Amino acid sequence: MPLSDKQIEYVRNANRRWNIKVGATRSGKTFCDFYMIPKRIRATSGSGIIVLLGNTSGTLSRNILEPMRSIWGDTLVGTPSSDSSVMLFGKKCFIIGADKSSQVAKLQGAGIEYAYGDEITTWSEDVFNMLKSRLDKPTSVFDGTCNPGSPNHWFKRFLDSDADIFAQSYTIDDNPFLPPSFVRELKKEYSGTVLYDRYILGRWCAAEGAVYPAFASDANSFLIYNSDPRLKKLGKITVGVDFGGTKSGTSFVCVAEAENYQYAVVLASERHSSTFDASGLAHRFCLFCEKVASEWGAPFAAYCDNAESVLIRTLKSEAAARGLPIHIRGALKSPINERIKLTLRLMAQKRLLLLRTSCSSLADAFSSALWNTKVSHDERLDDGTSDIDSLDAFEYCIERDTSKYLR
Repeated sequence: MPLSDKQIEYVRNANRRWNIKVGATRSGKTFCDFYMIPKRIRATSGSGIIVLLGNTSGTLSRNILEPMRSIWGDTLVGTPSSDSSVMLFGKKCFIIGADKSSQVAKLQGAGIEYAYGDEITTWSEDVFNMLKSRLDKPTSVFDGTCNPGSPNHWFKRFLDSDADIFAQSYTIDDNPFLPPSFVRELKKEYSGTVLYDRYILGRWCAAEGAVYPAFASDANSFLIYNSDPRLKKLGKITVGVDFGGTKSGTSFVCVAEAENYQYAVVLASERHSSTFDASGLAHRFCLFCEKVASEWGAPFAAYCDNAESVLIRTLKSEAAARGLPIHIRGALKSPINERIKLTLRLMAQKRLLLLRTSCSSLADAFSSALWNTKVSHDERLDDGTSDIDSLDAFEYCIERDTSKYLR
């Protein structure tokens, strides 16, 4: 299993209580742990339990367990059982999702001899604080990785403390095994955004200013005319719906994939600032879908804010009554910042296109979206000064196909 110079340095020197790798995506931080985790587990004496923590148990399995299983095999790397435990290298280990404060209870009362942490900056601070109190054995040790976030992040404060820490910082160029063409393209995709500093250079930096700087500075480069040849190669058409409330508007956005997910093409967007009753909302929704169908073909599905189940049922009834063959269901609502990352990558690659004549509300939303500078974490400003509703509706259209757009 070849290691980079940076990874070899970690293996040789990670002998403190806290051993942390922070830095760029795809920089080799986690790959090193496919060697370190078995080494640590086999060295445990049984004085305490072994715990692996991640943002969720699912992401931990995907990021850590599955790759280790492909290297070491099913005998040494088991599969998680119903009690959230897994056999690793002959010893029972426990898996904990650390994204919510409610997970603190799973650590209470347990003495931990070895803990591994994935995506630490996505954890609840309460979970991390409890973990600190449970690493109470003379031989207790922790290995962990994360991408950097805001300089005010609680984990950055811990790294800057006088705790017994061995810390490394990685840039993407610290991984010599990546194809140079991939590195070049990834740098282009994140260029001009806060993600470049974090995911390429491995720096802690604040999210400030425009959320979509490429669009805000040159919206014209994303707008196309109805004569654009890519519009002749449309595939699945979907509609996103964000319902309005007392302080927000109702937004409809229609997106088509083009050329087998080479492009995400926004065909239409509407935002209504007035509040409708359920019947009026369903009527507006159907008019929007009928207009899209008359010009581009019937939408395959509509994904709606799933917090409003009653309104979704009303849309289904109205669509059925009008003979609209559209599947209406709740949106996936993946984490907002993951949705933003997908949009930023599509914009950087010039793979997000908007029709000039029918997408003004979404274009305005992209141009005006700002980061909230009053919080220590990454948060899109939602104070009524920008159209968050249209952004949500757009993201509902594409989030289920993230892997297809990024493959």
